[in-house]
Amino acid sequence: MLYQEVKNRIGYLILNRLEKKNALNYEYIKAIKTTLDEMAQNIEVKVLVIKSNSDVFCAGADLEYLISLKENSFEDNLNDTKHIAELFDKIYNFPKLTIAQVEGHAIAGGCGIATAADFCYATPDAKFGYSEVKIGFIPALVSVYLIKKIGETKARELLLTGKLVAGAEAEKLGLITGIVPKAEMTEYIDAIAGQLVASTSEISIRETKKLLVQLYDKSWLESIHLATEANAKMRETLDFKKGLQSFIDKEKLSW
Repeated sequence: MLYQEVKNRIGYLILNRLEKKNALNYEYIKAIKTTLDEMAQNIEVKVLVIKSNSDVFCAGADLEYLISLKENSFEDNLNDTKHIAELFDKIYNFPKLTIAQVEGHAIAGGCGIATAADFCYATPDAKFGYSEVKIGFIPALVSVYLIKKIGETKARELLLTGKLVAGAEAEKLGLITGIVPKAEMTEYIDAIAGQLVASTSEISIRETKKLLVQLYDKSWLESIHLATEANAKMRETLDFKKGLQSFIDKEKLSW
């Protein structure tokens, strides 16, 4: 489903669930979290690159996983949401520098992974978006990270419309760090990561990232708590069930 490698103090977490376009389900999220923990503890890793071995970075939630949510209790949904929240938290609070290398679409939870990274570089044709409101869901967890990254005005536009934005607009919004031609992407990311390995203090990076979180610690924790409960509650609504069924049946839904 995914694999990891280390070269020249650069760790690579490579999404490789090709048949599902790297879509997220409980087991895949668990595998990614485990790999993140291993990379965090690996003394040979100073910079982490998260990338895909597919033409899609991450398509969001897996269809079978979404179907299973229909039978969940509130407690089931709360625990599941906490599981997802831990994934974003592990990326955002990763003790080393993180770079998302996005080639292809990053949708919903996949966009959340890219948003939580320190830096995100994308190809011009890559598309980003939080499409949850189009299927009766709520972009609860990702909203916490997105607002911090690009501000409330632009975050509202993305979260409340569910629209997808391509590389140039994503860069203008501040959602990504920069755009790189596909043919140059791997070489470019390796060069950036190599430069960071050579020019930054690992301890300084760790402590600076910790400080950036602690500056907003109280409101951050409260935001995560509110987002987690909102996510779980939304799964009990008629809109979610209606939207999910429409998505499953591939039927156009009019709200």
